[in-house]
Amino acid sequence: MYYLKDTAKPFAQAADDLDAAVRRHGFGVLHVHDIGATLRGKGVPFERECKVFEVCNPQQAAKVMETDMRLNMALPCRISVYTDGGRTHIGMIEPERMLGMLSTDAALQPIAAEVEAQTRQMIDEAC
Repeated sequence: MYYLKDTAKPFAQAADDLDAAVRRHGFGVLHVHDIGATLRGKGVPFERECKVFEVCNPQQAAKVMETDMRLNMALPCRISVYTDGGRTHIGMIEPERMLGMLSTDAALQPIAAEVEAQTRQMIDEAC
């Protein structure tokens, strides 16, 4: 269900490298949620770091929504960079499994498989 990799890189470097990998693969970074900073800014004592990248390939997103418009709620793809146990991790929920749980339309499988292959490559490159 999860594609998760550990990296020896510091958090900030891993986040920068993920951003670059996403762009190299023709995806856009729609937004980066700095969840750790947000929690700390609200007075919550949260020591870990966590950034969630919302990434999208517009052609693939359009194909998904043309097949089943309800799946707009599962878009865009999210890739997280976070620290836990003194280590930096990069991961995502696998698009094939997620969309497969949300829709039985067979036309989605090749789209989700292609997106998953690309996002796995992004994570691997960032590690």
